[in-house]
Amino acid sequence: MKKTLFLLAALWLPALTAGAQEPLQWRGPARDGHYPGTGLLKTWPDNGPALAWSCTGIGKGYSTAVSDGITTWVTGMKDTLDYLSAIGPGGKLLWQVPVGPSWNGTFPDTRCTPTVKDGSVYVISGRGTIGAFSAMDGTKQWSFDAAERFGAEPGEWGVCESLLLSGDKVIYTPAGKKTTLVALDRKTGETVWQSPSLSDTGAYVSPRLITHNGKEVIVTLTATYLLGVDPADGRILWKFDYASFQPEESLKVWPGAPKTNTVTPLYQDGNLYITGGYDHPGVNLRLSGDGSSVEVAWSDTALDCHHGGVVLLDGCIYGSNWLDNSRGNWCCIDWKTGKMNYQHKWFTKGSVITADNMVYIFEEKNGNVGLVRPDPNGFTLAGTFRLPEGKGPCWAHPSIYNGILYIRRGDALMAYDIREKK
Repeated sequence: MKKTLFLLAALWLPALTAGAQEPLQWRGPARDGHYPGTGLLKTWPDNGPALAWSCTGIGKGYSTAVSDGITTWVTGMKDTLDYLSAIGPGGKLLWQVPVGPSWNGTFPDTRCTPTVKDGSVYVISGRGTIGAFSAMDGTKQWSFDAAERFGAEPGEWGVCESLLLSGDKVIYTPAGKKTTLVALDRKTGETVWQSPSLSDTGAYVSPRLITHNGKEVIVTLTATYLLGVDPADGRILWKFDYASFQPEESLKVWPGAPKTNTVTPLYQDGNLYITGGYDHPGVNLRLSGDGSSVEVAWSDTALDCHHGGVVLLDGCIYGSNWLDNSRGNWCCIDWKTGKMNYQHKWFTKGSVITADNMVYIFEEKNGNVGLVRPDPNGFTLAGTFRLPEGKGPCWAHPSIYNGILYIRRGDALMAYDIREKK
């Protein structure tokens, strides 16, 4: 056993060291759906790219996998607990450790995508147990009930957050009357700062870190507000009441829509874009030069993304909208104006990411995966296939690492080789 661990450590150490400058995390390095890499296939064979491996036994989940090219980490629910699993080459399950209690309301499967940096994996369970574990063997480094400590008030679907790292701090959004965001020392789990409370419940959004005019800002949403927070001390720099934003008085939305936020915001050149499902309008906001306030640049009613995320590519926002909980179309709108470029029916709504100037889509009902050419003039597929394994809703966002496309459905994770063959 000791010899095996030594050999595994020898394999893992170079990869973990190489990734030390940039965490492996939710929706890519910048949390905007962009994954690095070149030399990826621009068209797929009729039956899709080659399946490199598949793995079952990870537990049920809607969370995404992250990988350093050797090891892949993912969370899953078994019985009443959320587990963190590590998968090795060929899809072999290496180890599995409990994180904490799963959400025990509706849709309890795991939501947290692991955040990996410098040999540690940071995760939070659906009920708010937060912890750090060894990336090599799953040894617990620290863990506690963060929901209890900070008086968390999650939304009706529990904790749906993937933890953010800012320097040596872990960022978590308990919401509630005590605080809104907190920062923890990522080595010990001790509290570094607590932001003021907005007396709001939590949303289902993973925060992201942006750099605006040379200053880093944490951007996230609660049930009511889009807000910017200073990562140094937790000061709330500005907030925008997104729940009340409805520029068209005649627009009918589902009553709970304004407070059901699921999509991590986009950011580019001083502007932020947020969107929500259920016919709640999306809005593009312009940050002031000093980052102390925001103002509306434009809004749109076409791309009301349910929970599959959106990506910005070459001046266009790509994603799927909400027609009802079972239906949605694939859309492209203009980043500068919000003008609709196209709306196309392809199965139903789902998640979207991008890499090597191509768009990857994953519809949520039957597990169809599509490769789309980015083009504001129309929706053009360059390949499609259907996942051969897994059960339940296809709500896990895909991810891409080292030319491998990772897609999860329930208890099954599949890895596809999408590299161009030389």
